[in-house]
Amino acid sequence: MYGKVMSACLQGIEGRTIEVEVDISSGLPQINLVGLPDSAIRESVERVRSSIKNCGFTFPMDRITVNLAPADLRKEGSSFDLAIAVGILITTGQVHVEGFASTLFLGELALDGSLRPIPGVLSMVHAAKKTGIKRVCLSTANAQEAALIEGVEVCVITNLSDFKNWNKCSHIEFIYQAPEHESNEFSKSAISPPGYVEDYADVNGQHQVKRAMMIAAAGMHNLLLLGPPGTGKTMLIKRLPSILPPLTDKEALEVTKIYSASGKLTDRSTLMRARSFRAPHHSISAAGLVGGGTIPKPGEVSLSHRGILFLDELPEFTRNALEVLRQPLEDRYVMIARARAVYSFPSHFILAAAMNPCPCGYYGAETEANACICSPAKIVHYRSKISGPLLDRIDLHVEVPKPSYAQLKDNVSNLSSGEMRATVMQAHIRQQQRYAGTEIQHNNELSGRLMREICQLTPECDQLLRTSFDALGLSARAHDRILRLALTISDLDGCDRILPAHLAEAIQYRNLDKNQRIDEIVI
Repeated sequence: MYGKVMSACLQGIEGRTIEVEVDISSGLPQINLVGLPDSAIRESVERVRSSIKNCGFTFPMDRITVNLAPADLRKEGSSFDLAIAVGILITTGQVHVEGFASTLFLGELALDGSLRPIPGVLSMVHAAKKTGIKRVCLSTANAQEAALIEGVEVCVITNLSDFKNWNKCSHIEFIYQAPEHESNEFSKSAISPPGYVEDYADVNGQHQVKRAMMIAAAGMHNLLLLGPPGTGKTMLIKRLPSILPPLTDKEALEVTKIYSASGKLTDRSTLMRARSFRAPHHSISAAGLVGGGTIPKPGEVSLSHRGILFLDELPEFTRNALEVLRQPLEDRYVMIARARAVYSFPSHFILAAAMNPCPCGYYGAETEANACICSPAKIVHYRSKISGPLLDRIDLHVEVPKPSYAQLKDNVSNLSSGEMRATVMQAHIRQQQRYAGTEIQHNNELSGRLMREICQLTPECDQLLRTSFDALGLSARAHDRILRLALTISDLDGCDRILPAHLAEAIQYRNLDKNQRIDEIVI
């Protein structure tokens, strides 16, 4: 006897549909799992056997072979329990599931036959829809997440015994059934923009730094805040999500998939609409940042996808941890290779970092009460933890000066997050119009021939950039980043071309590129 049902698993953060083939023949009672299953899947044999018996079905005392196809793909996790059990019951004729050939079965079985939730359901259902599957059966806890994919019927299964009455529909709840819409990929429920508690109106003074934050938000540029302790560096960066443009539908689906595959999805009833803000401690390992493990899972750079990765006290991170950021910042994805598979995780994020100018924090901002006690060699060693290639990938180097008492009390001229966001959105709309019909969404993604066509400079601008290139000892990468930054500044000002003022402002954000001795740098 032969039967086949459909299931799915995760490969990285993407779903892959799997055919679960069941063959039952005469012979010594045993069950063999083939098709590169991991230990969690092999252990499912006992879970399936106990759940079938405890739900009033008969487990066949024959030779059972279960094949997970394609056989060359490594399968991991406990998502196949339900599919294996249903495949055995259908093959032996104990249940009759109408339309099972176009139904996806997902879930982990308890010994009493009850169904438990699994991570990564959103990616699995999305992949199944692309293959033409119209229905999915899973646990109550995963139902709302699966219902986000439009055009797929979601059936809630609480226990394996529910399949006794499948065609009567007396115990099975069909919680969602939507018509197919070619223009939509998922349900549009709960898509109102997120609200933020922290507001830039709380930050008195620091208008120049706020300007830099708007530039970073408008073009999705990386930035580094440099200044003595207590000047508001952390406070400013923590409010950066409040002025970022909202996630598009495609971006929201990408981010929700990552959190679903990582088991970190808190609200399963809607796609994530707020841009993520991750702030790992400086003791984090390199694997914690980019992802890894025996079964690779997304790291902080992927959990920050389409959002912000905030590294406070940047020089306190280990050099190894900082150096692994170079490839994600350049390529916008992380490739993790293992013996049996290669995993790719998206990592398109804003790197927002903060640091003091020296170990004690007061170099260049000495007062009678706080004098710098660090030697030049100590300061060089402190800053050398941040390599030149990493620093080269940061677009804005922004100095955060110590505010005066009058500035701390001046809350009248403060820009609020709402006002800053309105300006950012105008620049964002200009970019959407400019890059319509391409894969580019923000200025920081611009490169190659298209960048040369869009960022055409006047002779005056070209001379300014030539002089700065030689004086600051800029690299080719820094040259391109200055052009992209100047384009974002022109978008904020509503200009159709890069003006000398825009280029000059972009160049002055490259403070740490100056080829000077450490005791000559003015912070």
